[in-house]
Amino acid sequence: MQLIDPNHPAYRRLWVRVAIVAVCFGWAAFEIVGGDPFWAVLSAAAGAYSFYMLFWTFKPQPATVEPAAEPEADEDEEPAETSTEKPTKQADQD
Repeated sequence: MQLIDPNHPAYRRLWVRVAIVAVCFGWAAFEIVGGDPFWAVLSAAAGAYSFYMLFWTFKPQPATVEPAAEPEADEDEEPAETSTEKPTKQADQD
């Protein structure tokens, strides 16, 4: 059972992943100081699991760029033909 999806876009930024792990371990330290070892163990386990999922097994996905939306053509007009030739630079021809 996977509780954290490391491929979710919210986890792309490093500071978000660091903050999640730091809050979990910080809460564990708070519970230790407060004298409640049960909740300290639970929050430390959550911190260890989040570290494992967000750092150890994290594989960043490249950002996908969606193509820009083209304006809708009228039904009467035929679409313009696009050139399949690659443009060349003047410096390449020398």
